[in-house]
Amino acid sequence: MMDAKGYEVLRNPFLNKGTGFTLIERKALGLTGTLPSQVQTIDEQAEQAYQQFQSKTAPLEKRIFLMTLFNENITLFYHLMDQHVSEFMPIVYDPVVADSIEQYNDIYTNPQNATFLSVDKPEDIKQSLINAADGRDIKLIVVTDAEGILGMGDWGVNGVDIAVGKLMVYTAAAGIDPASVLPISIDAGTNNQALLENERYLGNKHARIAGDAYLEFIDQFVTAEQELFPESLLHWEDFGRANSQVILDKYKNKIATFNDDIQGTGMIVLAGVFGALNISKERLIDQTFVTFGAGTAGMGIVNQIFTELQEAGLSAKEAKKHFYLVDKQGLLFDDMSDLTVAQKPFTRTRDEFSHAEELTTLSAVVKEIKPTVLIGTSTQPGTFTEEIVKEMATHTARPIIFPLSNPTKLAEATAENLIKWTDGKALVATGIPAENVEYKGVTYKIGQGNNALIYPGLGFGLVASTAKLLTQKTISAAIHALGGLVDSDQEGAAVLPPVSNLTEFSQKIAEVTAQSVVNQGLNREKISDAKQAVRDAKWSANY
Repeated sequence: MMDAKGYEVLRNPFLNKGTGFTLIERKALGLTGTLPSQVQTIDEQAEQAYQQFQSKTAPLEKRIFLMTLFNENITLFYHLMDQHVSEFMPIVYDPVVADSIEQYNDIYTNPQNATFLSVDKPEDIKQSLINAADGRDIKLIVVTDAEGILGMGDWGVNGVDIAVGKLMVYTAAAGIDPASVLPISIDAGTNNQALLENERYLGNKHARIAGDAYLEFIDQFVTAEQELFPESLLHWEDFGRANSQVILDKYKNKIATFNDDIQGTGMIVLAGVFGALNISKERLIDQTFVTFGAGTAGMGIVNQIFTELQEAGLSAKEAKKHFYLVDKQGLLFDDMSDLTVAQKPFTRTRDEFSHAEELTTLSAVVKEIKPTVLIGTSTQPGTFTEEIVKEMATHTARPIIFPLSNPTKLAEATAENLIKWTDGKALVATGIPAENVEYKGVTYKIGQGNNALIYPGLGFGLVASTAKLLTQKTISAAIHALGGLVDSDQEGAAVLPPVSNLTEFSQKIAEVTAQSVVNQGLNREKISDAKQAVRDAKWSANY
């Protein structure tokens, strides 16, 4: 790649500097006469690009502009994003990425350095990975099969934008070298009928494969990926609820791997709960949790809190008593026939309640259980009603309420309503960016339960420390590091730190993660100073 000359350089986004090439570089690389005379600094280029960005009005137009810049000049893209991280985050990722996915087949122009693996061609897996890596030393992979995209469901090959966007956040937040990452789409088919009937759909036009055939393909992929990139971290993203936990359980004790929907979501919510408890001055072991939405994300949250309750001294049996799962069936009981593997350990028995048959709605469960913490991953908009919220506020002084479903149109409630309905008592985190809420002379800052607050630092720390595995000890260390960054004494304080400080605390989490890996002796390469290892691995967006 480094031997490239002329237009080959200009067409390679990892090498291209555009008008940033000096006259000496232009001569050496065969670029003399291929660019306008003026040599620009990267800051001058960034200023020009930002003006172009601002000229776009619709959020999707802004995203398309940024993706075009990314496809042309990766260093400039990240230099610009460094300057505007809080403004760009919702554009390159959630919520605008949802629009990009829905319209993927209409706006597709470039694969954005992704690998596309088809279940119909398992024999092509290894060569596909080689082709896409193009000689680069891959340290981090984000892979999706797009069965459970955000709150949107099955979007087939369109969901590759999730993997691309996720890796952009890794680099912008934590500083992982973009030349060392690889987004991967596993095209297992789709059960989205609208896509199957769309003549422009770019993926496999058949129903999703499932069961043993599907898991065999995943195993072939992991085998090839580990053979080619043995020191890589494998990040799973937006897999369906039937497969997510199964895949994670199979590989988590064998390779360095991470499922953001299960572990990342659980980590960020627990960090938010710790932030809320720092404000309310209460203990984790005194909380009662109702989780509305018991899919991949919901169960990831439950498992993470469950583990932490045991760390706080409770037995597994005692810890489980703190959870009540509500899904489409209502409160989940152990005699139900349609429970997932992840749900079964946390169900309740009917003899615990005098009127178990009535607990079929969230409202009925909240009245019966009297939770102190209500978490929403249901993708059912507006389901945290005024009645439910006010009921909750009558029996707990500082109700912790996290409507986490995204994108915006799927949120269980707005932060503004939650603050008003509880007379400013609710401790709130949302799944999408939320403006400050002004109420009775107090400015309430709203934390975003965005996995981006934790996974970039965690993943970068694992890569920098050459981690063999991701353990629960390391996960817990990262959670506590993030939960401790909240100013709990400020009136109206957020339960999570702001996205605008993303790079700062991603660095902190990376250092804590790397230190935990070294402390456990799980680093592949000898590391005497974990903080220095993180600093040495950090990439900066400059020519």
